[in-house]
Amino acid sequence: MYQEFFQLQTLPFSLTPNPSFFCQLKGHQEALTTLQFCIKSGEGFIKIVGEVGSGKTLLCRKLLESLDNNYVTAYIPNPDLSPVELRKAFAREIGLDPTIWQDQHELLTIINQRLIELHKEGKKVVLLVDEAQALSDESLETVRLLTNLETESTKLLQVVLFGQPELDERINNPKFRQLKQRITFSYMLPLMKREDLDVYMYHRLAVAGNTHRTLFTKKALNLLYNSSRGIPRIVNILSHKALLVAYGRGNKTIDYKDMRLAIRDTAAAASTKLNTLLPITIGVCFSLLMMGIIIYLTGIIT
Repeated sequence: MYQEFFQLQTLPFSLTPNPSFFCQLKGHQEALTTLQFCIKSGEGFIKIVGEVGSGKTLLCRKLLESLDNNYVTAYIPNPDLSPVELRKAFAREIGLDPTIWQDQHELLTIINQRLIELHKEGKKVVLLVDEAQALSDESLETVRLLTNLETESTKLLQVVLFGQPELDERINNPKFRQLKQRITFSYMLPLMKREDLDVYMYHRLAVAGNTHRTLFTKKALNLLYNSSRGIPRIVNILSHKALLVAYGRGNKTIDYKDMRLAIRDTAAAASTKLNTLLPITIGVCFSLLMMGIIIYLTGIIT
């Protein structure tokens, strides 16, 4: 790969949600601060919504990393579970063996007892569900019912839902009005602005080991932003490919051409004006060249 060529210690634009690469952009930092405040305050339901590739999973991992030993976290990365599977997954996350109790009423009773034990130990339990828009209606209702577990004065469980905008559409359905009323805080994760991109790129490259020079030209970054539309995942994909292109060409700096080739190889990248016109421009130039050759040959013959 290109790590040694660019003197990097690790891949700077990997799609793996590594908390070390969490960049304190205004929107993402506000979301993290909101989550930390709400969880510390004991709010029951919190919802974070963002477009595909906007960094929700990385935010979730960063939140998990930031919570200390006073918290017991249950992380559900794959919510495509039935209500029974969801209860079992949650039980497993808080230290229970769900295979012992086949009866769901008994399992729920044991979960409640476990939550009370943790509460007496001074622990707060937080359930984090990633890709929550994929929860079935029944499983979404199961999550709501879990928050009914409480003492006379305190909720025994807090829930954070991370999802795409489709999650809002579902929760706005009248049949989920009880769930909607319980959501005390919501936050829409914004996409990057152009000025955010410079900070984002510098941060990821610095974490990967590059602290001495700028690897991407301004023109390359402008093209990157226009094609990625400020979506972090697409920024990562295009940047990784552009580094590969530059490495293959022997360039120490990623220029406009390197980025253009990376964009043309990526289906998720937005079509830029250049990409749309490039084939036409090449075709026109070829036609003019052929016409010139014909005229030249005609003049020789005559």
